[in-house]
Amino acid sequence: MTEEHIHRDPGGTESHDPNFPAALLAFMRQGWRDTALPVVPHPATPHHAKRRAALSATFPGETLVIPTGGEQVRANDTAHRFRPGSDFAYLTGDHEPDSVLVLRPTVSGHEPLLYLRPHASRQSDEFFRSRHGELWLGRRRTLAEKSSELGLPTADLADLDAALADLAPARTRVLRGFDSRVDAALRPYDGRRERGQPTRDQELASAISELRLVKDEWEIAQLQDAVDATVRGFEDVARALPADRGVSERLLEGIFALRARHDGNDIGYGSIVGAAEHATILHWVHNHGTTRPGDLLLMDMGVENDHLYTADVTRVLPVSGRFTALQRQVYDIVYAAQQAGIEFIRPGVAFKDVHLTCMRVLAEGLAELGLLPVSVDEAMDETSAVYRRWTLHGFGHMLGIDVHDCANSRSAMYRDGTLGEGYVLTVEPGLYFQPEDELVPEELRGIGVRIEDDVLVTANGTVNLSAGLPRTADDVETWLARQREAGPRLPG
Repeated sequence: MTEEHIHRDPGGTESHDPNFPAALLAFMRQGWRDTALPVVPHPATPHHAKRRAALSATFPGETLVIPTGGEQVRANDTAHRFRPGSDFAYLTGDHEPDSVLVLRPTVSGHEPLLYLRPHASRQSDEFFRSRHGELWLGRRRTLAEKSSELGLPTADLADLDAALADLAPARTRVLRGFDSRVDAALRPYDGRRERGQPTRDQELASAISELRLVKDEWEIAQLQDAVDATVRGFEDVARALPADRGVSERLLEGIFALRARHDGNDIGYGSIVGAAEHATILHWVHNHGTTRPGDLLLMDMGVENDHLYTADVTRVLPVSGRFTALQRQVYDIVYAAQQAGIEFIRPGVAFKDVHLTCMRVLAEGLAELGLLPVSVDEAMDETSAVYRRWTLHGFGHMLGIDVHDCANSRSAMYRDGTLGEGYVLTVEPGLYFQPEDELVPEELRGIGVRIEDDVLVTANGTVNLSAGLPRTADDVETWLARQREAGPRLPG
């Protein structure tokens, strides 16, 4: 990053911009050739249109405002790499910051209009000033180019304030929390003033989230693409994992991240690379440990593909290449629980019942290990649930354009509801024996096992999208040996 680019003033311009000499300003506005960018229609344009139509039917006669959000500060005046708001991307396919989709009601539904920051004239100061300047950030699309790409009418973001001021609060719903400019312009209205998220706006967020529960064929293809890249990433890591010496968790994290950036947009979430006792920490993202021969290595990682759909896969590898008898016993319990859950899933099955199916197998395994202080039936009773000391979390979650997808869905449509054809969800039971847990034998302490796959619900059952990675203990050992024999590789 250039030194000049990192000095900004709070007023919205770069601190070095306002004092340019007049001669330099005049010189910078001339002598530039402008060229058109090639336009390739977004491959999901018809799907985006169907999604907007379904949302339109839910809120007839009301204006809907869906912003994508802007860059987020990483430290001082540097920003994180921009990632579009998931709902906005789901409805438009656009990946640029600060854009806002407005759906205005018509007699037959809604007319979409996408407000965005368009290509600036080479004769304008904006072109070479660094806040949004294309000389700094690259050529943006014109309104016409963006419209052709997305199949949407477009308008200049500079006109958004006037458009928002023209909206009737009682007939407008806003996806809040993404754009402070939009939130401030459209004050909460719910027939009464109230603090927090207005009911009307929460209903909009829930409606979009529930539309996302069922994946169309294009989305399923994107998820498979993300999973396939993730499989390659796990192979890369396995090929760099020595059996006879330790390497840092961060090295393995970085190897996977290289695959994610090469084959997709990025990692879908912070990678968890937990060696030995770190595998017992559910959200271990520090990744500053070291593998050790004889220990297990838990890796929870996923590639987010170029269209922002993410995989979410967990595998546990024996660093030495072979599970010990006790490691294999724990692993087999978790595998049996996961397999029972996958086999149970089909349309019409209650989400909670999948959870109970997985948890009962885990509880039975804990009883076999001599750990449950009560019977399996007593442990599974809602008034007890003592088995959860070692299982900690549920069986899984929805997956899609977010790693924890459809999170704004109403409980009755998700966790208290039933599964439907076209749902994609993770199945990821686990057992975790903390190093400090004196209620388990010493030889179990520090062992953590989770097996996670990405499962599509079909008319007759399921398809395991991540079947490209092995799951049984025997298959994991064989696969790991094969990867090591093949040796390290670079993406390509």
